[in-house]
Amino acid sequence: MPELPDIVVYIETLESRVLHQTLERVRVVSPFLLRTATPPLHVVEGKSVREVRRVGKRIAFGLQDNIWLVLHLMIAGRLHWSKPGVTLIPKRALAAFDFAAGSLLLTEAGSQRRASLHVVQGEDGLRELDPGGLEVLTADLESFASRLTSANHTLKRALTDPRLFSGIGNAYSDEILHRAQLSPVTLTQRMGNDDIERLHNATLRVLVEWTDRLRAEAKGGFPENVTAFREEMAVHGKYGKPCPRCGTKVQRIRYANNETNYCPTCQTGGKLLADRALSRLMKQDWPRTLEELESLIRKNS
Repeated sequence: MPELPDIVVYIETLESRVLHQTLERVRVVSPFLLRTATPPLHVVEGKSVREVRRVGKRIAFGLQDNIWLVLHLMIAGRLHWSKPGVTLIPKRALAAFDFAAGSLLLTEAGSQRRASLHVVQGEDGLRELDPGGLEVLTADLESFASRLTSANHTLKRALTDPRLFSGIGNAYSDEILHRAQLSPVTLTQRMGNDDIERLHNATLRVLVEWTDRLRAEAKGGFPENVTAFREEMAVHGKYGKPCPRCGTKVQRIRYANNETNYCPTCQTGGKLLADRALSRLMKQDWPRTLEELESLIRKNS
């Protein structure tokens, strides 16, 4: 799922193309995309774009008459800049937003349709779509600590909860926790002040560094390589590969369709965190350290 750095670069690129331009037409292919009925979609046509704003992981287009078009790309949604009036391929394309200079194309890979489009009126309508997470790039340490410890969650859950922090998802939370050298299952209300400050600093550094990196990668063009898995990442998507800090093999916790990646040496004191998919089967035989896991692998190979 595109997260804060990806969304920021999308918005910067969109501003250079659509700001103060007239949205001539919206073509929606997927019946599952549009999630609102009032105001109707056709009211946006012929209106100029006054602002492009990030709302959590959503991209919001502010139009004349205080109408907002709000896109949530979810996991597999992506944006592309194409020639005016680009032909839509129904199997992948969800919608096109046509301007005189080009068309903004929304696609979604896979068969599930999770991306969404809302049309809302005014700031009040926009606020209803905002989960209310803290904007970490502008928050001071005190505000960050207050939000972090407002409930007793694991660090992984807290960082990725859009009601607590804005724009952070599965990928960058892994990178932040690795940078801070903190376990993803540490409970927030048991953290000391030093750990909270280290997490705050790591959050700022990771998000700023990746935004700068993605901005440089786009080189002023439209970002086409938006992905949660990047070679330069330290641990996210790097299961079984060496940690760039200590060389230990990166481990994972799998749950539903996601996984958390971490370094046992740098983040958990050498302990392995129970992987639900395997620990449910192995129960008490689940290895608790990297050494036990590697011994088990050798034993069964």
